[in-house]
Amino acid sequence: MKAWRYRFKLTTGGVTKGSMFAIGDYAVAPRGETPEQAKARRDGGRFTLAEARDERTRARDLVKQGINPAHDRKLARLRREEDGATTFEPVAREWLAMKDWEEITKARRLNMLQRVVFGKIGPLPVRQITPMHILDVLTTAARKNGPSVAAEAKRSMAGVFELAMATLRVDRDPIYPVRRALPPNKTQHMRALEPEEIGRLLRDMARHGGRHETLAAFRLMWLTLARPSVAVEARWAEFDLDAALWRIAAERMKQRKTHAVPLPRQAVEMLRALRGITGHHEHLFPGRDDRRKPMAIASFRQALHVLGWSGQYSPHATRTTGSTRLNEMGYRPDWIERQLAHVEPNAVRRTYNRAEYLADRAVTMQRWEDPLDEWEKAAATGTAGTAKATAAA
Repeated sequence: MKAWRYRFKLTTGGVTKGSMFAIGDYAVAPRGETPEQAKARRDGGRFTLAEARDERTRARDLVKQGINPAHDRKLARLRREEDGATTFEPVAREWLAMKDWEEITKARRLNMLQRVVFGKIGPLPVRQITPMHILDVLTTAARKNGPSVAAEAKRSMAGVFELAMATLRVDRDPIYPVRRALPPNKTQHMRALEPEEIGRLLRDMARHGGRHETLAAFRLMWLTLARPSVAVEARWAEFDLDAALWRIAAERMKQRKTHAVPLPRQAVEMLRALRGITGHHEHLFPGRDDRRKPMAIASFRQALHVLGWSGQYSPHATRTTGSTRLNEMGYRPDWIERQLAHVEPNAVRRTYNRAEYLADRAVTMQRWEDPLDEWEKAAATGTAGTAKATAAA
């Protein structure tokens, strides 16, 4: 078989030696060959006369720089093999391990990556990921999981590629060209729901027909105004149902302080019934696939999407709603803020006021549960607007 060779002389350390560079085998381009087919042919080591001349020109330029073209080609091949072995998922896990986050936060972010990102670009070499790949991830996430998840996915992928660029594993950031492809994640979902809307939401969730654990976690979040992540990751060891008290471990709280939450009567009844179902697990609401772990907060979003609520309400709006309605009902702001585990903004007042207001909050949350029931019943019977909250004495 005919082959293309390039003879050259290279001076190294003052010594000049003659050598030969094997460009490749002789080939005739078939009629109608596409650029992709031509590249595949050249990658296989088969070159036309014109292509061999181009390769010779490149080899000659390397020789002028004192570089052996054969060594350069071998190095390029090793680099391609290394790039092909460096896929997105291990780089993403490396980035996540480097973050100075709590383990529970890392686990939550990894869960999002596994659900939204890895399935599409996880096995791809990072150098081969294009803006088109990123856009596909973002548009799919926005459609299936909502704008908040899409925004979180974009931030995470940007962090991964920032690390990949810093460690010379990629030369460009594929996020930047499509960073504004989706509308910004607006915060209107954080508005407080009106009583009629609360009733319809609770009615719709009760009729959802999904997993019992999802419905119970959603109800617990509303009954206690706990953060969505705190509710879904609740552990049985944190509860004293006889004392109607939930003591949330400090490492699970945003302020890193143990938080005591009084439980209304309906919550205690619900949890006693739930204990017969999941009491042998660590978590109140174990995951569907791995019962050793808590359910994913995405379960709320999926249920809300099915029910048509994803554009009107997000689980984080529960606390905003509770605060607004309780203030309207006349309860003391100190009690409400302590129930929400908010930090007193005034440093002096924060130092001297360490009261838990536990007894007062217990009364408040019981009186919060009662209108929730009324609003839900009103929505179920079509009498929305007739139920009224009982104001504080």
